[in-house]
Amino acid sequence: MVPVILLVILFIFVLILLAKTIRVIPQGRAGIVERLGKFRTVLEPGLHMVVPIIDRVLPLIDVREQVVSFPSQSVITEDNLVVGIDTVVYFQVTSPKDATYEITNYIRAVDELTSATLRNVVGGLNLEQTLTSRDQINAELRGVLDATTGRWGLRVSRVDIKEIQPPHSIQDSMEKQMRAERDRRAAILTAEGQKQSDILTAEGESRAAILRAEAEKQAQILRAEGDAQSAILRADGEAEAVHKVFEAIHQSNPSQQLLTYQYLQTLPKLADGQANKLWFIPTELGDALRGLGNAFGNLPVSDINDGSAKATYTKPDTFENPSQGYGFNS
Repeated sequence: MVPVILLVILFIFVLILLAKTIRVIPQGRAGIVERLGKFRTVLEPGLHMVVPIIDRVLPLIDVREQVVSFPSQSVITEDNLVVGIDTVVYFQVTSPKDATYEITNYIRAVDELTSATLRNVVGGLNLEQTLTSRDQINAELRGVLDATTGRWGLRVSRVDIKEIQPPHSIQDSMEKQMRAERDRRAAILTAEGQKQSDILTAEGESRAAILRAEAEKQAQILRAEGDAQSAILRADGEAEAVHKVFEAIHQSNPSQQLLTYQYLQTLPKLADGQANKLWFIPTELGDALRGLGNAFGNLPVSDINDGSAKATYTKPDTFENPSQGYGFNS
C-alpha cells in the first residue's frame, strides 16, 4: 500500500515539475525570467522551457499600446485661475526588462510625470491661451513624456487633453461674452442683409425707371414719327387735291364771271366763327361786283331767269357788325 502512495506522490510531483518547466507566452505579452533572483532572459510569445525551482517567471507584461485616462488635475494658469484638466496618454512598452527594473510602477510614474509637466506648460499660459492652445499643450506634453519615459522602456505615442474645466464664475462670464458676441454678429449680419436688400431694391427701381424713361422716349419718337408721317400724307393728299382741282379748273376753262361769283360766295365764310370781331372788306370786292354786274347785264333776260345761279345783290343798311358785309342770296 505504501509503495502505491509513493508512486502517486511521485507522479504528481513530476506533473508539477513539467508545469513549471513548460511555459506558453500568449501573443502581445512578454515574460521576464529570473534565475536565482537575477535577470536571465525575456520570453517572447510562444512555447518555452525553463528550469523549475531555479528559474522564476515574473508576471507577464502587456507590450500592446495602452490607453490610460488620468483623473482631473488642478492647474493654475498665468493669470492665477485654477482650471481642471483631464488627460489621456497613449503609450507602449518597448522594453519589458527596463519597464520591470528601471521603474517600480510605470503607469503611476506616467501619471505623476504628466501632472507635473502639465502644470509647467499651463503655468505659462493665460486662460484664453489654455482654452485655444490644446494642440500646443499636447505636443509639449508628448515631447517631455517621450523623452523621460524612454529609459523606462516606454514609448509615448500621443497625449490628448480630454477636458478643460474653468471656474464656474469664469464659465458664466464666458457664456455671457459668447452670447453678446453672437448677438453682435447676428446684428451685423442682419444689417448687412438689410443693406444688400436696400441696394438691390434701389438698383431695381433705378433700372426700372431707366427702362420706363427709355420706353417713353421711344414712344414719343414713334408718335412724333407717326405725326410727321401723317402730316406728310395729309399734305400730299391736299397737294394732290389742289393739283386735281387746278387741273380740273384749267380743263373746264371757266369764265371770269364764274370765278368772280365763286369769289363772292367765299367771302362770307371768312366772317364765320364767334372769335371774329373785325372783318376787313378786300379792295377787290368792288371790282368783283362790277365785273359780275356787267356779266349779268350782258346776259339775256331769259338766261337770267332760267339760269342755275340766280342771285340778288343786297346791301346792308349799316356796318355796325364788323363781320357783316356784302352778301349774296342764291
